[in-house]
Amino acid sequence: MTDVLETEFRAAMRHVASPVAVVTTYAGDEPHGSTVSAFMSLSMQPPMLLVSLDNRSTLLAMLSVGSPLGVNILASGQSDVAALFATRGADRFAALPWSLRDGAPALDDTHAWVATRVGSLVPAGDHTLVLADVIGAAHDTREPLIYHQKAYGTHLPY
Repeated sequence: MTDVLETEFRAAMRHVASPVAVVTTYAGDEPHGSTVSAFMSLSMQPPMLLVSLDNRSTLLAMLSVGSPLGVNILASGQSDVAALFATRGADRFAALPWSLRDGAPALDDTHAWVATRVGSLVPAGDHTLVLADVIGAAHDTREPLIYHQKAYGTHLPY
């Protein structure tokens, strides 16, 4: 991709509002997690979810088929959590309340939770698509955290 095309593509994608999630797993007796904005429901029959992870992700290195994967969809007011899990090398779980739920770390006070098991890992450019089978889900009344134009916010229906 040319530098000009990459710049234009990044600028175009900044115009798309995205929900923000912290994707987690539990491996080696430790919690692991990373902030993502590239995730979506994939199928209802059977229930599946897709998460896109950078190939350099330490979280991705922890995953294999069958691994537990939690998708903590963040609530408005949790931009500090999103920033923490986007920082490499930080002790991400030390300062946050969380519990092991359906085999994966679930953060407290999120907008929604989806528990999955990794079904397959599909290479896609500089990312890997994680196709995950849903094994549980829950939601709250908190508003979602949204990322748009390099800033966090929320969506309020009108």
